[in-house]
Amino acid sequence: MQRIPAFLRRLVPALLLSAAAVAPTAALAVYPERPIKIVVAYGPGGGTDMTARLIAPYIAKYLGNNASTMVVNRPGAGGGIGFAELANAQPDGYTIGFINTPNVLTIPIERKANFHWQQYDLLGNIIDDPGNFSVHADTPIKNLAELVSFAKANPGKVTYGTTGVGSDDHLAALMFSRAAGVQLTHVPFKGAAEVHQAIASKQITMAAMNIGEALQYAKGGTPLRNLGQMSTGRTNLAPDLPTFAEQGHDIVMASLRGIAAPKGLPPAVREQLVGAIQKAAADPEFQEKAAKSFAPLRYMAPAAYEAELKGAEANFKQLWQAMPWGEK
Repeated sequence: MQRIPAFLRRLVPALLLSAAAVAPTAALAVYPERPIKIVVAYGPGGGTDMTARLIAPYIAKYLGNNASTMVVNRPGAGGGIGFAELANAQPDGYTIGFINTPNVLTIPIERKANFHWQQYDLLGNIIDDPGNFSVHADTPIKNLAELVSFAKANPGKVTYGTTGVGSDDHLAALMFSRAAGVQLTHVPFKGAAEVHQAIASKQITMAAMNIGEALQYAKGGTPLRNLGQMSTGRTNLAPDLPTFAEQGHDIVMASLRGIAAPKGLPPAVREQLVGAIQKAAADPEFQEKAAKSFAPLRYMAPAAYEAELKGAEANFKQLWQAMPWGEK
């Protein structure tokens, strides 16, 4: 029988131990190894849901490694349920999601919440969608002046739908009613799709919704009349629609829809996600699909996105002091 030299007898166990130590590390270094969940804090059919489903395959494409994604809707509490689920998930790169302004900022201002925008690793903003008021095309209201006249003639009877208390559409409607001196009745819903259904079936007088969503619903056949966009200037999406400022109401409001993950991602995973999202947002095919869906793209890298959220939060805190919105 051939004898094994002593140095080999000592070397083999050491090599086996080294292999055992390296193998798990090598396995963990490959990301992603399983599907990535994308949390949407609103129901199916709204602007955020549409954007998530549009961009998801492109994020997977640029992550590589046969990556796959699945969009999960968690509507309720003005987005609070989904935002909380995202903030409190494991920071392993397998749960990311959309956070929407102003809700992700205003909910923690108005009440105790188990999430805050600083509890997220920001990965990039995708959408900047200006606000808008829409009425059913059958109504006689054709502009903001006529809306004011109608509301004054029918005090308390003008109902408007929003995606929840503290949402961009809710705050804009409060600002408008205060400035115009009219009484409007708030009807909050879980998401834009429900607001759409309510205005389409004439359950409410007016829908406060983002212009991109309104144009998409109109394209789908809903007879809507848009009264004005809450942007600093007319957008490319609706060049013929006057702004609120043009109609005498200095109101600017929009919803940022960006992607974030729970705070504490492994640096390498965060770098991969940020890179994949940036490339996905710049992909010509994605941009073409977004344009056809009236999705107003505005990509912001994490640092710029953070600065935008920080400034917006300060503004909303001032607004809360001047005009607490609560359950109005």
